[in-house]
This record gives sequence, C-alpha cells and structure tokens, in this order.
Amino acid sequence: MNGTDERAAEPRRSRFDSVHTWAATLAAVVALAFSIFNFTELQQKPRIDVTLPHLLRTGPVGNGTAFQIQPTVSTRFKTQDVEVIRDAHLQLTPVGSISSSKKPIFYWHETGTYVYDFTSDQVNYHWTSDPAPFIVSQDKPQQPTLVFWTDNWTFQPGQYEGSLQLSRSEDRSSFTKKFCLIVSRKATDEIRGAEQRQIFFFRDDLPKFHSSSKSPDCYRRETD
Repeated sequence: MNGTDERAAEPRRSRFDSVHTWAATLAAVVALAFSIFNFTELQQKPRIDVTLPHLLRTGPVGNGTAFQIQPTVSTRFKTQDVEVIRDAHLQLTPVGSISSSKKPIFYWHETGTYVYDFTSDQVNYHWTSDPAPFIVSQDKPQQPTLVFWTDNWTFQPGQYEGSLQLSRSEDRSSFTKKFCLIVSRKATDEIRGAEQRQIFFFRDDLPKFHSSSKSPDCYRRETD
C-alpha cells in the first residue's frame, strides 16, 4: 500500500473508532438505565390485584349460614417486599324488596381447599388453616377458599349486594371487591331444607341469565 492509500484509510479508521466508541457508550448508558429502573421497581411496594371467581358456595351450618369465596390474589410486578393480607371481611346487604330484612354479620371462620377424588369422582372440601394472614408475591399468587360463617341467619328470596374486603399490612388501604347475589324462592327453599354443611353453587357466568336478566352480572343458582 502506498502513502496515498494509507492517508485515505486513516480517516475511515478514525470514523470507525468514533462510531464504535459512541456505540459502546450508548450501550453502557442503556444498561445503566435498565439497572436503575429495575432497582427502583424492586424497592417499590407490591401492587396487588384481586379477582373474584365465577362461582360462590353457600349452605347451612349450625343455626346459621356458611359462605365460601375463592379470590385470586396476585401481583404482576417483582419487588423485594411481599404483601401480607392480614384479614378478610365479607358483607351481604339485602336490597330492593328485602332491604328491611336482617343483615348477616359474617366472620372469617377458616381457610380451605377443594380436592378432586378420582376414586369417588367427587370434589371434597379440606380444611387448610385457621383464619390467618397470608403472603402474596409475584412468584406466589394465592387462591385461598375463604370460609365465612354467620349465626342465626339464612337467606330470604331476593337480591343482595356483597363485598369482600382484604386488609393489608402496615395500615395500608384495603382491597374491596363488590358483587351481587340473587337468591330465588326455589334456592331459598333448597338451602333451608338441606342437611348440615351441604353446599349450593351460585355463578355469575351463566349464559341464560346474561341474555335475559336485568342483572346479568349477579351470581345465581344454575337450577333457577
């Protein structure tokens, strides 16, 4: 290579070195930005989502009523901290034509789970814990079956406005999920005439009610 070629190649090498340096600097800046973002996200408190199931369970227990609900409690974001759900409260308020009826006072009785038995082809309820706080993190979502009891009360035919409230740790605001429940005369008679701890299902996704009902999102008995 002669001197002229060498002089022509020098600017090209200089431009290449300059571009390479800027590319490396930009990559380092982007990596630092991602590191800062991830560190900031990890320091934040978990953001909790609570979703109600399509199915609720209820039935007679003692001289009162048991009510079972299995919410999904999760967080979509990874943080160093975990969330602690320390308490759960259920409310059912009679509305409309039964608004003057007695309002039940529920208390969190226990937590359980349902397990399918292949031998008997039955889904059986099992106690899992006393009413106690539970932890929620990104890699540990929770689907507890929360069991509430109320004494000296049973359903009247009509509509109820319900809410599930989950209290968090550190005096942070609670999560409240609302729902409505319609109990027909037929369902009321079924529950009142049932054996102890017999369970009845109510669903909010039944197509026949979505197409014809004035309250399509309410939970109802499939047999109504």
